Amino acid sequence: MRRVTLFVNGTSTNGKVVAVYGSLDDLLSVASSKLGIRASNHNIIQDPQEDLRGPEKCQTHTDWLTLNVGGRCFTTTRSTLVSEYQSLMPINVWGNKQDSQGAFLIDRSPDYFEPILNYLRHGQLIINEGINPLGVLEEARFFGIEQLAEQLENLIKASPPDDHSPLTRKEFIRFLLATTTKSELRCQGLNFNGADLSRLDLRYINFKMANLSGANLMHANLSGANLERADLSMACLDGANLQGVKMLCTNAEGASLRGCNFEDPAGIKANLEGANLKGVDMEGSQMTGINLRVATLKNAKLKNCNLRGATLAGTDLENCDLSGCDLQEANLRGSNVKGAIFEEMLTPLHMSQSVR
Repeated sequence: MRRVTLFVNGTSTNGKVVAVYGSLDDLLSVASSKLGIRASNHNIIQDPQEDLRGPEKCQTHTDWLTLNVGGRCFTTTRSTLVSEYQSLMPINVWGNKQDSQGAFLIDRSPDYFEPILNYLRHGQLIINEGINPLGVLEEARFFGIEQLAEQLENLIKASPPDDHSPLTRKEFIRFLLATTTKSELRCQGLNFNGADLSRLDLRYINFKMANLSGANLMHANLSGANLERADLSMACLDGANLQGVKMLCTNAEGASLRGCNFEDPAGIKANLEGANLKGVDMEGSQMTGINLRVATLKNAKLKNCNLRGATLAGTDLENCDLSGCDLQEANLRGSNVKGAIFEEMLTPLHMSQSVR
């Protein structure tokens, strides 16, 4: 296959670059189609700079041109724009407007034009990361490259939709096995909605702002984990190890935390400051020194909990069941204890602890 530029005999403008296969008869057939005439070897002339009989096409300096597409310049050849893969719209359709450097001005997106130009160069559709195929499709339609537009339509249809599905236990265990025990596993913002993470070693993992709504975390080891602003609503953490856990502003409304251990032998206190713990069931949990400052525990069940030295200043304890709790040295200053139940207390509750 070779390319030549053809002109109607007697003219030197509006030449057409065509691909030549086979004999002169084949060339005349292609020329008739491209030039819109009944071509013969008498009314068509070839660009004198090109030799049909030579092994290579000889490009002249005038074959090169520059396109200014949306402010970005692309230098290419006329023969590329009229390649055998498909032809770009002729330059005269763009209005022949040129900038001060002589580049043809085209008011289109350069990011979406680049894949089209490369397609005309080598016939392969290559779209770099970060380029939306929909934008390239619109440009292909604008320039009338139907074959490329069809490829792009098929590509877009075959592309999977954005996957926001929750991680499964199997997928997460794969992540755990791929990291050392000393490496911090970053799970910030990930979706674990309804996932079964029970009895797993999740120490020191960053679950900040993660979606753990309805997740099963029974007997999981979350010692030192960061659950700040995570969604634990309706999750089950019964029997979980929560030593030194960070749960600032966590949403755990309606969650079950029965029999959890928040006490760290090293003295690092669990921090649940500002957490939403409405209606949680924390019965029988060990929470010595826990920080529940300005947290919301309205209608929560805290029966038989160890809350020695706990910070409950400004905490909303309305209608909480604190029966059988150990509140020795707990700070209840400014807390809302309206309707709270303090039956069968292990230690006396002094008025100084709950001054509002």
